[in-house]
Formats: sequence, C-alpha cells, structure tokens
Amino acid sequence: MPASENPGRPAKATSGSAAPVEAAWSASHTRDTYLSSLYSRVAGRRGAKKAAVAVAHSTLGAVWHILKHHVPYQDLGPSHFDKLHTERLTRHYLRRLEDLGLKVTVQPVTEAA
Repeated sequence: MPASENPGRPAKATSGSAAPVEAAWSASHTRDTYLSSLYSRVAGRRGAKKAAVAVAHSTLGAVWHILKHHVPYQDLGPSHFDKLHTERLTRHYLRRLEDLGLKVTVQPVTEAA
C-alpha cells in the first residue's frame, strides 16, 4: 500500500542502496567528529536507526558538495552545534540553573595570549 493511501503511516524507502547507511553507522562511532555529534543528537530524540539515516543524509550532502565544488572534506568538529547558537544555549542553561535555585553570573573567558 503506497504511503498516500495510508496517511497514518510514514512512507517506507523501497529503493536504493543500504551502503550510505552502513557507512553512517561506522562514521557515527568515530570520536570527536561532526558526524558522531550529529548521530548522538538525533539518536537521543529519534532513535538509533533514524539517526543513522540522518548521518547518511548529511554524508551524501557533503559528498555532493565535495564533487560539485572540487574542495577537500573539512570536518566541522564535534562542537559545531554548540557554536551555532551560543546565546540560546547560555540562556537555556542559565534558566535550568535558576530552576535549581542557583544564582549565576556569566562572564566571558578572556583568551590568554
């Protein structure tokens, strides 16, 4: 039954190769990489299998970009998601600490020369 006939169920992938997902499983278990960070973020919310598909999707997007623009692969690093929204993360963790009954003052760390 196609997905359009049963709107309560998500569509199931029926074609394609399992190789990108297998590669994603391997990439997700590496240390200190963007892909392992992506896997752990998605797996916490959606589960391991969907996280592997998300990593495969991200990997295929990176492969397309590399082939299209003739650039080398550059890993974004495990802290990529933390650097995206620093102010939002700061507010979130301050609110959580205040909910625990703590008063916190935040000062930026100065870089040592």
